Amino acid sequence: MRDELEEEILTGVLRPGKRLEEAQLADRFGVSRTPIREALLQLAANGLVEFRPRRGAIVVEIGPRQLMEMFDVMAELESMCARLAARRVTDDALEQITAAHEACLKAAAEKDINEYYDTNEVFHARIRQASQNEFLMEQATNLQKRLKPYRRMQLRARDRIRASLQEHQRIADAIAAGDADSAGAEMRDHVALMGERFTTLIASLDASKASQDDVSAENSAVQTTPTRRATSTR
Repeated sequence: MRDELEEEILTGVLRPGKRLEEAQLADRFGVSRTPIREALLQLAANGLVEFRPRRGAIVVEIGPRQLMEMFDVMAELESMCARLAARRVTDDALEQITAAHEACLKAAAEKDINEYYDTNEVFHARIRQASQNEFLMEQATNLQKRLKPYRRMQLRARDRIRASLQEHQRIADAIAAGDADSAGAEMRDHVALMGERFTTLIASLDASKASQDDVSAENSAVQTTPTRRATSTR
């Protein structure tokens, strides 16, 4: 239950700002509200859920400034991974990076956005592993989980997948060539939110929030609309 909710938050099924109703979740999972609340508290401890007055539990909604800062840090962590990978990559690790990139190419050719997102995550994970720095891998992976919904949302922007593939190719080529500086710089530019990409992501978040507000308003209206009594004719 807790793992399922976490997965839905991380994959964007439950969007940032989404209200998590304990009663609805209890009905969905067929349990009482007590284990639901415990699961939500655990998710809150991991930074995925927060409790707000009069709203209860909601999926954490990161503001534009904090989002930008988190992507800045993510870009530096992944840049360091790529830089170390270029220096330390083994033949086997390089084959795995190449295979992950080829899987991305296949998903893009099939226009499967969800599959591309999954293979994209594998590509980044293979580079983190090739860095051979366990502490760095742990920090990068933890932050990557926090940013998962936003990274997924980015890929839905027009031409983003095509650009992403080109960036992957340059990163993989730099790692294969042992060019640590180029690998780090290419990865930093690939992950960082810059200019139009940041504007597009914020617009997507605003649109998603507006859609959720509309749905909430409709549900509230349905619940509060009084039912008319049927009138009988004599």
